[in-house]
Amino acid sequence: MLGAIGLDEGQESAYRALVTLGAAEVSDLAHRLTLPVPQTERALRGLERHGLAARSSARPGRWVAAPPGVALGALLTRRRQGLEQAEEAAALLAREYRAEEAEPAVHDLVEVVEGASAVAHRFHQLRLGARKEFCALVTGWPGDVAGPDDGPEDGAPVRGVGHRVVIERESLALPGGVREASSALARGERVRVTERVPTRLVVADGTLAMVPLTAQGAEPAALVVHAPGLLQSLTGLFEAVWRESLPLRLGATGAAEEAGGTPDATDLEVLSLLLAGMTDASVAKHLELGLRTVQRRVKGLMEEAGVTTRLQLGWHARERGWVAR
Repeated sequence: MLGAIGLDEGQESAYRALVTLGAAEVSDLAHRLTLPVPQTERALRGLERHGLAARSSARPGRWVAAPPGVALGALLTRRRQGLEQAEEAAALLAREYRAEEAEPAVHDLVEVVEGASAVAHRFHQLRLGARKEFCALVTGWPGDVAGPDDGPEDGAPVRGVGHRVVIERESLALPGGVREASSALARGERVRVTERVPTRLVVADGTLAMVPLTAQGAEPAALVVHAPGLLQSLTGLFEAVWRESLPLRLGATGAAEEAGGTPDATDLEVLSLLLAGMTDASVAKHLELGLRTVQRRVKGLMEEAGVTTRLQLGWHARERGWVAR
């Protein structure tokens, strides 16, 4: 919790214990933390540098905790000031970069990134650096964008940044595919499903894009695109795939549940997965339902919609708002 202001785990534990005790001998504190005395002493010296603890003048070897309201408040103030200065420096560098970008050299319009670690790191930079919207076409779920061994460092989208993702239908059949999709939807990401995406692609704020240069299984390499013309084409490619893909909906959310006579949460999950192209057996497996239960629910949906075929059910579900448009 206090790592954001520069404390490591050992220092935070020592400070919490010292605050609880008010003051303590090094040996007593080490016993309480179940740590060796030398390690406890290092933690206390670190707290002293941060102004969170001090040696007792009355009793040598005894340490006293600084009041959290004052000491932590000072650290927070310094950290905020440092962040504000960093933001100002970043804004200045961005203005200088835009000024230089007016007449960019041709070789500066694209950037080649090689190696799994470098590709994954660049992907995370694009994702965490997005300020408005992050868009992705993925062939697996979800780490295939970043590389074969590297998924996102933090699954939660940056607050205030929209996420739109198009996945391939077969991704839902992968182990944990439905669970990953459910997690993404729960985080507020918008997910659509298509039969096959033309290429892996990420676009951040329409100003940077990243596409793979190597086939799957080869040493990862990617192209980071800055060029306005190429960016416009890649953004157009994403939008075209997005328009033609089917919205994925799992669970009961939105207006469809609020109106009377609409399917329940499980019905909507079954319907959404069927519309995404999964078979009855696959839906039953992923939702941990019996095959006959799935078929019975589909029959009930058809009766509710007053239709006789599944094709008619799909059309009716879209018209009635049972699936996200």
